[in-house]
Order: sequence, then C-alpha cells, then structure tokens
Amino acid sequence: MPKTTPDNDNEYSLFRESMSDVKRLRTDKVNHDTPKPRPAPEQTRIDQARVMQEILSYDYDASELQPGDQLDYSRPGLQKSVLRKLKKGQYRIEIELDLHGQRAEEAAQSLAEFLTAARNERTRCVRIIHGKGHRSDNQGPVLKPLVSRLLSRRDEVLAFCSARPVDGGTGALYVLLRAL
Repeated sequence: MPKTTPDNDNEYSLFRESMSDVKRLRTDKVNHDTPKPRPAPEQTRIDQARVMQEILSYDYDASELQPGDQLDYSRPGLQKSVLRKLKKGQYRIEIELDLHGQRAEEAAQSLAEFLTAARNERTRCVRIIHGKGHRSDNQGPVLKPLVSRLLSRRDEVLAFCSARPVDGGTGALYVLLRAL
C-alpha cells in the first residue's frame, strides 16, 4: 500500500467525488442487446468474387459450339479410364442442376452456387442440364459454351462430358468433382 501524503489524499478525495454518481455493477458479464452477425466464410467470399469475375468475362465465340456437338474435358493428369467411365455414365449421379430458360448471368450464378453446395455436401458426380440451344437465335447455343467455359475454370471440376442420350445427350453434362 502506498504511503499517504497530502497530495495523495487530495487526489483520492477528488477521485471519490468524481465517482460518487457511479453505480456498482451486479455482474461482470457483458449484455449484448443484439447478437453479432455470423461472419461469412472465406470460401463464400471467394466464390462470390469468382462469380462476378466470370459474369463479366463472357468472351466466348458463339460459333465455337453447335447444338449437336459433344463436349468433353479433363484435367491434365486424370486417368483416361476415369473419363471413359464418365462418358459411359458409370458414375452415380448424386444431384443435378437444370439451367433451361435462364439468361447467361442467371445461369452463371446458379452454376457457381450449385458447385459450391455440391462441394460442401461432398458430392462426386453431378449432371448439369444446359439444353441443346434449339430455341436460340442463329448465333447458336448460349448456355452450352458458357457452362463449358465456366466448368473448365473451376478447380473442383476434374472432368465433364456430354451425357448419354437417355440422360439428355448433348443438352446435358456429367461432371466429376474433386473429392475433399
């Protein structure tokens, strides 16, 4: 305990006087009136930024794909037997996304959200229905090249190919996703 001097006594009485209106708290817990919002996971922010970047970069040539063209894509290093099994429809389709009737921007957003949800659910194989583009104008299909381009840019996509005729043929894709 410090020695009391006239200066200390004076400071102490000034302090007591200034604290005379203060009421003692009954608890040491902090009372929050409204709960704090949950922070968005970092991956969600990354996905949203990627979607915006993809939406703004629709630099594809509409004549590069025609309605009946087959699509296939695989990451470098993926075994050929995996793509062969995918083309034969030998992987179980766990969920699917139908993009029929959506504009390019809506389809890009839907696709990004779908792939994020599929990744979070640890889904391995999905079907994406983009349609054949028969109702598109003379420039050819819109969603087919868009979906192809967007899928090939996603890290979690290992491979994709046009579906068998029974599953939509050239109007749908089987997509194999990376395991988490």
